[in-house]
Amino acid sequence: MTGLANIENLLPITGTEWTYEFAAHLLERVGFAGTPAEIEGLAAMGPQQAVESLVNYAAIDDSDLPAFEESGFWDDGLLTSTYTRPAATMRAERTGEAMGVKVKRSGTRPLQTVTNRWFYWRRASVLEARRLAFWWTDRMLRTPRPLEEKMTLFWHGHFTSSHEKVRDYRKIQQQLGTLRRGATGNFRDLLLALSRDPAMLLYLDAAENVKGAPNENFGREVMELFTLGVGNYTENDIREAARAFTGWTNNDLEFVIDEAKHDDGEKTFLGRAGRFRGEDILSIILEQKQTAEYIATKLYSFFVRDDVPDGFRERLGALLRDNNYEIAPFLKTIFLSKDFYSTASLGSHIKSPTELIVSSYRRLGVRELPGVPDPYSVGKVLGQILLDPPTVAGWAQGRAWITPGLLFERANFAREVLFPDLMEFKDPNLDPGEQVRKVNRNIRAGMDMTAASMEEGAAPSRSAGIQETFNTRYGSLIGWQEAMRKLKPISRRAAQFNLSEIVSEAGATTTTQAVQVLTRQLLTVPLSATTEEALVRMLDEELGTSLLAEAESYMEHGLRMAAHLIMSAPQYQFA
Repeated sequence: MTGLANIENLLPITGTEWTYEFAAHLLERVGFAGTPAEIEGLAAMGPQQAVESLVNYAAIDDSDLPAFEESGFWDDGLLTSTYTRPAATMRAERTGEAMGVKVKRSGTRPLQTVTNRWFYWRRASVLEARRLAFWWTDRMLRTPRPLEEKMTLFWHGHFTSSHEKVRDYRKIQQQLGTLRRGATGNFRDLLLALSRDPAMLLYLDAAENVKGAPNENFGREVMELFTLGVGNYTENDIREAARAFTGWTNNDLEFVIDEAKHDDGEKTFLGRAGRFRGEDILSIILEQKQTAEYIATKLYSFFVRDDVPDGFRERLGALLRDNNYEIAPFLKTIFLSKDFYSTASLGSHIKSPTELIVSSYRRLGVRELPGVPDPYSVGKVLGQILLDPPTVAGWAQGRAWITPGLLFERANFAREVLFPDLMEFKDPNLDPGEQVRKVNRNIRAGMDMTAASMEEGAAPSRSAGIQETFNTRYGSLIGWQEAMRKLKPISRRAAQFNLSEIVSEAGATTTTQAVQVLTRQLLTVPLSATTEEALVRMLDEELGTSLLAEAESYMEHGLRMAAHLIMSAPQYQFA
């Protein structure tokens, strides 16, 4: 695949330079790839109209996209939910109830009701977060606005929050909506919205940031990871920023400022002095040219390529600043630039696991997430679990996605798409884990419900005659069972596509032409001639002929074998 020679040239590509290959590159990077027919549609538009059609997506009707259907786990009693199980049981012991559940007045384990309730919400929220991630992946696949979801994915890895810490799918769902609404809007607005986001405030310990004892987590990350980048601030700037954000917290799903906990004294931040509040800190940060350079470079690396020389970083930052931090016009310039279609940019992006999953289905013409294989399980193996980034820095991207072992697992994903084994498939949402299964087996076998039998060392109750106030392993089982009774199932089936139809509709009559159709359908980076010849020989041997007409009634399996080899190739991992 040959690109232009214009590295770091932000002038727009001309109509005479525009090709089918460039249209394919645009759709792959801006969205999640597509079929040859979709690429041909973009190619026919010309570069300007093609880019406009992808970036100006607000005018495109997406009302057919299904909304997320909640299972109904939440109730108002959970408004008093606490972050940890010990906090819940201690509150219950002190007040007689917690999380909307009262303590038992008599009998064994008076605090078991609250323990069960805590595990119910913990289990329910994890299960619902997985359903939310499935719904989002499905939305990436279905959407007529691919850039909207691609940018939401970008911001999810930038303004990172993890459900594993937040432990409330509602807050993660709310944050996801904020990221989507601000996807290509103004960075200034998005930064302020995410700084006030309840999931973010919980994730970065805002409740612990109070007057007289500031917690520096948010103040540090807002500069190091969200705006300025490392090296463009001092430790004193972090301390002073933390003071300005004191009192910022949440009341469930609402942002609030607790003025009693806010430090209203004078601060000195990035060379400026004043009685700054959180909004003032963000405004000062946005005035720094390093902020525009950091955000512009991160966007460029995500959509174009990793190599960004210092001089070019400054030009990208100036472009974003000149557009007053508006993301859409910045992206239009990038997507139209000769640099975007240069040889250095084409086929240089290693697909993330999410991009791999979604683009695989879109290339095959599948427009509904099949559920087999399960995207959560695939993402867990490949290193990207949506809604649960590994650290506040998000995912490493690029070469971090590929090792020899991960390349093997990517080939396994392709095999599961092409040859799904529904007999062996296990829905991870129906798996409570070995410890819960063990407790359940013990109970069914008639074992005593004691700390010893449950391998739990719960402290004795203060009440005479009661050996345990609660049992967490039993609570985990009951909580899981209660959550499962409400859980809405994910619809699962094998992906629906027919390679025989794809090859025939493309006009292929020989195995050589069939391989050419499949590589055009599945690849951005072409295979070598030697590899293509080997694929043809394999297909000839499998079909027993080089003429498709003679194998028409049984060629689907052989075509899927060829597709598996293509999707297992190193070239398939690049966009």
